[in-house]
Amino acid sequence: MKTTARGELSHALLRIPTVYESLTKSERKVADTVQRDPEAAVFCTITDLAEKSEVGETSVIRFCRKLGFRGYQEFKLSLAQNVSKPEEQLYGDIQEDDGLDAVIRKICGFNTQVIQNVMPLLSLHDVHAAVKAVVSSNRLLFFGVGSSGITAMDAKYRFVRLGYNVVAESDSHVIAMNASLAGKGDAVFGISVSGSTKDVVAAIKLAKANGAFIVCLTSHARSPITQYADVVLLTTAKESPLQGGSFASKLAQINVLDILSNAVALAEKQRTYHAMEKTAKSVLDKLY
Repeated sequence: MKTTARGELSHALLRIPTVYESLTKSERKVADTVQRDPEAAVFCTITDLAEKSEVGETSVIRFCRKLGFRGYQEFKLSLAQNVSKPEEQLYGDIQEDDGLDAVIRKICGFNTQVIQNVMPLLSLHDVHAAVKAVVSSNRLLFFGVGSSGITAMDAKYRFVRLGYNVVAESDSHVIAMNASLAGKGDAVFGISVSGSTKDVVAAIKLAKANGAFIVCLTSHARSPITQYADVVLLTTAKESPLQGGSFASKLAQINVLDILSNAVALAEKQRTYHAMEKTAKSVLDKLY
């Protein structure tokens, strides 16, 4: 089947019956899973959908390509555009006729809930392991692209203030180069809401092979990036393909990094207090 042109994505659900008879047994399992609950499929990683369908990830990819899509993400985008109204995908519970007061109330309530949902997801054992890795590290490296790249820079700012040697990168080429130089004694953080960002997953895989300690910050416990993690720090801000880089996701990520940085500061009181004092004094003349 001919692939879509110029990013124009036709209806994924309507395509499935047109190719169903030509699908393999495994691909039909994927098709059946999507057709049963397309709304849920919008929020699935490729690993999630493969597990729900009881097939391998390669079967999911083959299924998407037989529908005419270049890959899983393009398939999901088409699905997201058609299972509900665009405004529902972009704004969630906010309605067209909501007043400004309702918009403020709903967004504040949603973001508050996102932060509260972090606590039951975080493993105390994993947080302890992440703190230990940071405290004993030669370097901290934070990798993320897109919105997660901005989160990586936030992390760098915080841990530099605590006196750590920190690298934060969002350019895919620079991420790859830094990953190739990471090794034993380095703690590498892969930041990806979906856990499926190819450039970050590839870098984490490389750093892991070099002996670095890997911490993954993601909203999907079963995703490609977690396969290489020594520690997984989970958040719970799900977003559709049309919401990539939502503020809720970023709030959840930053909340976890705030927990981690404060735990590190408490574990290394003398070192971090001294560093915070020095860095604070260094910027005194930058303020009126």
